[in-house]
Amino acid sequence: MAWWWSLIHCLLLASSSAHDDFFTSIGQMTDLLFTEKDLVTSLKDYIRAEENKLEQIKKWTHKVDVLSAAATQDPEGFLGHPVNAFKLMKRLNTEWAELESVVLTDVSDGTHRHTQTHTHTHRTAAASVCVLLCVAAFISNLTIQRQHFPNDGDQTGAAKALMRLQDTYQLDTDTMSTGQLPGSSSWHQSRLTVDDCYDLGKVAYSEADYYHTELWMVQALKQLDQGETSSTMDAVTILDYLSFSVYQQGELERALEFTRRLLQLDATHQRANGNLKYFEYQLSKQKKMEAAEGRQTRETRVPPDDYLPERKSYEQLCRGEGIRMTPRRQSRLFCRYYDNNRHPRYVIGPVKQEDEWDHPPIVRYHDIVSDEEMQKVKELAKPRLRRATISNPVTGVLETAPYRISKSAWLGAHEHPVVDQINQRIQDITGLDVSTAEDLQVANYGVGGQYEPHFDFGREVTSQEKRRGPCL
Repeated sequence: MAWWWSLIHCLLLASSSAHDDFFTSIGQMTDLLFTEKDLVTSLKDYIRAEENKLEQIKKWTHKVDVLSAAATQDPEGFLGHPVNAFKLMKRLNTEWAELESVVLTDVSDGTHRHTQTHTHTHRTAAASVCVLLCVAAFISNLTIQRQHFPNDGDQTGAAKALMRLQDTYQLDTDTMSTGQLPGSSSWHQSRLTVDDCYDLGKVAYSEADYYHTELWMVQALKQLDQGETSSTMDAVTILDYLSFSVYQQGELERALEFTRRLLQLDATHQRANGNLKYFEYQLSKQKKMEAAEGRQTRETRVPPDDYLPERKSYEQLCRGEGIRMTPRRQSRLFCRYYDNNRHPRYVIGPVKQEDEWDHPPIVRYHDIVSDEEMQKVKELAKPRLRRATISNPVTGVLETAPYRISKSAWLGAHEHPVVDQINQRIQDITGLDVSTAEDLQVANYGVGGQYEPHFDFGREVTSQEKRRGPCL
């Protein structure tokens, strides 16, 4: 930095003249006044640089402080909003590391922070040591806590989960960006910034998912155009991704449009200049073919192809758009108190039973497990939660799969009286013998958690499903 070298230069000049008898000449003492003035000017530049750095840290700290205070009042409710869950993964995986870099940045541009001249007082030196100790304590704490932070895989997984929810619930990027998701509380709503939208698009791009790349890069560009600022992202970078993603989807005219806009912002962009010529050539070739064949290419955008045959029904059920009963069938569904043929434990206190479906008959039992019992089951299961696995149909090896997003734990009846009581209650109410059943399974779903349609029994595996993997 120019001001820093100016300060060093002034100090060197002062040092070189230290043994001249300044006090014997008013003329030379006058020069010292201007030397000191230069030093003060340089010192002010340094102070401004430190203040700007501290202001940046203070703003970020205040933002996270307010967010953490609200989130810890209702952690499960807060993280139940997928945008909050995604931003938490991103914040801990990348933003804290960026803050660390800011804290460690020496505004003297490489000169050690503790460098002192012989004119510094002992008080200044002590203050400098105090600051260094505080910085060291923060960095040490951050290093220790980072062992428990999410990694790149978690951030990518959360991004994919947002896009999965977007498709399943047919949400547009505007709705997702504002955080106003159906069924979400306004208290927990959080917005996606330009950087967040860009990061989502980049994750899609890395998966060659150009459909979602386009959607989120368009949203990032839209928010920039509306006046939102970003310290790390610009329109040129976004347009570069956009032009390629729409080209990959066969939309040459839009690819050309985005490329031209990019070159208006940066006429020297090497890749864009090359793409411009290529897109123009390809578009001209396409139009000649259309004219010769007397047809026009229709550009359509569709999500990536999905071979899962049950996908449509599965997503309709998630949206509450499943098969509807006729009023006549619905009138035959009842609620009742149930004692399982006068079971001794339920003659006096029968349980609540509700018909959910007629063919096949599906019933729901209400208030079977108390709040205290549920809390105990959570306490027992939480330390054991591990990523849920599936059995590979070829090798039989248990492994994780992208279509099962959750963690699970297994609790044996012998491990705690509460588990034994719940198992016994299930047996008494349903009449099923739990002695041959699996241990009690506790599943915990994260952001965009799911288990795609599957069979819990073996079946013949198609060649396509073998490529997909397990089907149990």
